[in-house]
Amino acid sequence: MTIADIKNLLIDKFSADVICGEETGGLQAALLVQPEQIAAICRELRDNPATYFDFLSSITGMDYGVEAGRFGVVYHLASIPYQTQLTLKISCENSGDLNNLPAFPSVTSVYRSADWHEREAYDLVGIFFEGHPDLRRILLPDDWEGFPLRKDYKNAEFYKGIRID
Repeated sequence: MTIADIKNLLIDKFSADVICGEETGGLQAALLVQPEQIAAICRELRDNPATYFDFLSSITGMDYGVEAGRFGVVYHLASIPYQTQLTLKISCENSGDLNNLPAFPSVTSVYRSADWHEREAYDLVGIFFEGHPDLRRILLPDDWEGFPLRKDYKNAEFYKGIRID
């Protein structure tokens, strides 16, 4: 199944509005989809016998830079029986304010492996996943301030009185 076939399948199932765009210039084509529909899209791609994307390879949180004011999430799906892969991307505008984290729906109800991936994106980029069963830091201490993979992150000089430069 080609990316055009998958795009048409999603348009038929949801509507033309579900697809925001396509990226075809890289090594692997990607579909840009509506963030609020990501869980339903993933469920359809997993459960549909024509696609059967049964494996979530990874989720990556993205900070597109201070000037862009955008945050996003990239989902890499794989169909083991059909030996195909698919990349989905979602994004939203956000000021980067640490009191107003960018938020997207969780896909843990579709893929159990999303649990750790979403926690990592939260911990390092500060992306909040609505509906996640246990969204808390996974790599950094609970009292760490900030999100180290953000473009505007400033390294702390000390942590609990210990110099960490």
